[in-house]
Amino acid sequence: MRVFAQCVAAGLIAATMTFPQPMAAQGQPAGSKDPAVILAAARQALGGEKKLSAVKSFTATGRTRQVRGDNLVPIEFEIFVELPDKYVRKDEIPAQESGPTASGFNGEELLVDPVPPTAMPEPMKKTRVGTLKQDFARLALGMFAGSYPSYPLTFTYVGTGEAPQGKADVLDAKGPDGMTLRYFISADTHLPIMVSWQPPAPPARPAGPGRGPGAPGAPPPAGATAPPPAAAPPAGAAMPPAAPQGAMPPGAMLPGAMPQRGAGPGAGGPGAGGPGAGAPRPEFRVYFADYRDVDGMQFPFRLRRATGADTTEETTFDRFRINPKIDPKKFEVRK
Repeated sequence: MRVFAQCVAAGLIAATMTFPQPMAAQGQPAGSKDPAVILAAARQALGGEKKLSAVKSFTATGRTRQVRGDNLVPIEFEIFVELPDKYVRKDEIPAQESGPTASGFNGEELLVDPVPPTAMPEPMKKTRVGTLKQDFARLALGMFAGSYPSYPLTFTYVGTGEAPQGKADVLDAKGPDGMTLRYFISADTHLPIMVSWQPPAPPARPAGPGRGPGAPGAPPPAGATAPPPAAAPPAGAAMPPAAPQGAMPPGAMLPGAMPQRGAGPGAGGPGAGGPGAGAPRPEFRVYFADYRDVDGMQFPFRLRRATGADTTEETTFDRFRINPKIDPKKFEVRK
């Protein structure tokens, strides 16, 4: 099934990056750019510091087409934001009889509607709030080329990538809870092009005793005969390297990423030497496109989400309203 074919070719960024220059004496790549300068140029292209800083709240309406199996599901949405830490998105699926749903955050509090019939465990609430804040942080990168105290990001320069639109400056962005992403900004127009990221690696499976009955080193069940001890490796045999906690699997790279030193076939990583060894974690992308004027600022009116090269949804904004008065009830935490 060919889905969103008209926007796939326009948004794809080549996976090959320009390799960095030789390392300078201070440990930074020679010719490395200042990320603050790149972000300042992006904010200027989006409307300028004065206009962007004057945005205290905004609302947006539009439509999302989401791939679910072989179906393309239309979703109508409204977004309400009061900067820096209030956000809620309301979704309605016309093809379904169920009513609208909403999710967001007010500070560290989770906003959901309808409220679940049973109380959500606090760790689950915290995880959900973190996910929503990451979604908002990615949207803010496309609209404002910056982050907010509700989910602060720090940036470092990576290199230069190639895109159909020309060259792109690439930054690494790091946020709370170990979140990292790659941020692509056009070197010509200075408008944001894309963000990409990978989910965290699953925790490494602990080795040795304590993994339950039958695990190597675990005591046998009552009445069972203990198995003979495992044979020791031959003298001088090399032991396999231990996988570092949270390391990337071999070959797993963000689009345009430079290979990590020591990465590649045979490198240590989660699951190295076991089933599925070498399989990269999925890579997620959000593309920003169709920038239009909104009160003297440039906002993206089309977003495309993809997993790898496969488009999963396309969002089209109909309207942005800047600094409207938003009903405080939109951000009430319902119990």
